[in-house]
Amino acid sequence: MSDDAGSETPLLVTRQGGVVRAVLNRPARRNAMSRALVERLDALLAELPHDREARVLVITGAGGHFCAGLDLDEAGGSGATPEARLAASLERNRRTGARLAAIAALPQVVVARVEGSAFAGGLGLLAAADIVLASAEARFGAPEVRRGLVAAQILPWLVRRMGRSEAARLVLQGATIDAATAQRIGLVHEVAPDAAELDARLDAVLRDIRAGAPGALAETKALLAALGEVAPPGYADAGAQAFSRCSTGPEAVEGIAAFKAKRPPSWAA
Repeated sequence: MSDDAGSETPLLVTRQGGVVRAVLNRPARRNAMSRALVERLDALLAELPHDREARVLVITGAGGHFCAGLDLDEAGGSGATPEARLAASLERNRRTGARLAAIAALPQVVVARVEGSAFAGGLGLLAAADIVLASAEARFGAPEVRRGLVAAQILPWLVRRMGRSEAARLVLQGATIDAATAQRIGLVHEVAPDAAELDARLDAVLRDIRAGAPGALAETKALLAALGEVAPPGYADAGAQAFSRCSTGPEAVEGIAAFKAKRPPSWAA
């Protein structure tokens, strides 16, 4: 059951000077990405390239967590027939890939401020950011294979961030890592002991960014993008196809049910 109904706004956007803050705001679900949330995030990402005043985008989460990934209640797509569910899942996963590319392509510097859970699609959000700051208690993971799913669209960004070897281990082992490990393998740039120090370090990073000329920062980001594609041509579609096959298949049904019931899935020895 979604918690986007009622008065809650799933994405809170504020602006102060040149800093735009986007707060994923589904704390009851550890800010899992519902359709309503990603629609608002996609709208913001479409606006920012044309915003001459914005210089930084800070992405963070409400309630002490960053993002638990896709809302598993919506993982299999929607529709009356298997074909319709497959098509819906395919389109949603393609949009996930486009969203991560849009974050990386922004002319603004993107900073991820991470507390608590950063899993699956939430891991993709921070991997696509330019700078990642985390609290010491933050935890990171790509548990898709344990749910009968695949880390499709986030995989190229994890490889870009930490290299193929560490990314392979993260997505194949499916284990949760702590903030110190995340920093060691290059997923996180800085780790703060608590939330207050995390905010202090974020303020320091924002001061540094403001010392850079807006045009020069945007040109530098464009040059970084020109260094090469994150994934080869055709990968985004292949990833979406793979995710959709898995998400509408029997392993996902069992994996998600097991996760919700807090029991091992049938394939776990």
